Amino acid sequence: MNFGGVEENVVTREEFTLEKAREVLKDETIAVIGYGVQGPGQSLNLRDNGFNVIVGQRPGKTYDKAVADGWVPGETLFGIEEACERATVIEVLLSDAAQIQCWPMIKKHLTAGKALYFSHGFAITYNERTHIVPPADVDVIMVAPKGSGTSLRRLFLQGRGINSSYAIYQDATGRAWERVIALGIGIGSGYLFETTFKREVYSDLTGERGTLMGAIQGLLLAQYETLREHGHTPSEAFNETVEELTQSLMPLFGENGMDWMYANCSTTAQRGALDWMGPFHDATKPVFEKLYNEVACGNEAQRSIDSNSQPDYREKLNAELKALHDSEMWRTGETVRKLRPENN
Repeated sequence: MNFGGVEENVVTREEFTLEKAREVLKDETIAVIGYGVQGPGQSLNLRDNGFNVIVGQRPGKTYDKAVADGWVPGETLFGIEEACERATVIEVLLSDAAQIQCWPMIKKHLTAGKALYFSHGFAITYNERTHIVPPADVDVIMVAPKGSGTSLRRLFLQGRGINSSYAIYQDATGRAWERVIALGIGIGSGYLFETTFKREVYSDLTGERGTLMGAIQGLLLAQYETLREHGHTPSEAFNETVEELTQSLMPLFGENGMDWMYANCSTTAQRGALDWMGPFHDATKPVFEKLYNEVACGNEAQRSIDSNSQPDYREKLNAELKALHDSEMWRTGETVRKLRPENN
């Protein structure tokens, strides 16, 4: 398929149907290991689509959530090790830090012919840091939805789908391609585009730290602060910075592209956007280059491993998230969201 003049390998649900996916995996037992971010969406979508799915999760609040979602202890819900033993396809959907911790118990159940599945290229790409090295007689595959597990589930329930990348790191059985595509269709992907484990993790870490999360928060905060420092009220600053972007303009360029969104704004907005996109590009491009290089050399991966492996990681994370929540911009956002017409 052609993307902007470049040919890419893409698989759609029309050419690789759900019925075909079920046929490919009819004799497989899929164990979804971890029920945190991606686990619920992928396991529930697979279950609803008619695949043989079990969940492996350690006891605790997340285990209880799995029970509440209809997974039955001793039947479809097990400890991590027992689920791995029962499975022919082991979907490792734990956090990157937890994958490192649980790898020894997962590895001993990777017998010949099984498939080891990831939704992130981190563990394999940075294996000199994670020490996750699969045996040579198993398939190693990846389907990486381009969105959160919550979005994957929500769009599935709406009868839609979320685009995913797929990759094959190791094809021991000769069936890795049909397995990975069947799993991608099974979890509800809109379409699947080919990548590698390395390209996926490099683009994913750059995107998360960049326009998807890190850069967008930094950019929004810089504009909000500038407006506030020049006397604009919190409501005005938030509406001009966040609300109009997310509620009005993003749906327009999500629907038909940035050029179409520009064409459907005022001529004053068009002129200003065209004039100022260059300075913003020039100011941020060096930051993105630095970010990508930090990802490619492994520094970002190591920072993540070191931070997420600390015993007080969760407490520190919650403190940082609370500070973000308690900032004036996002407290203003709470009020603005309550005042949206659909909430009144």
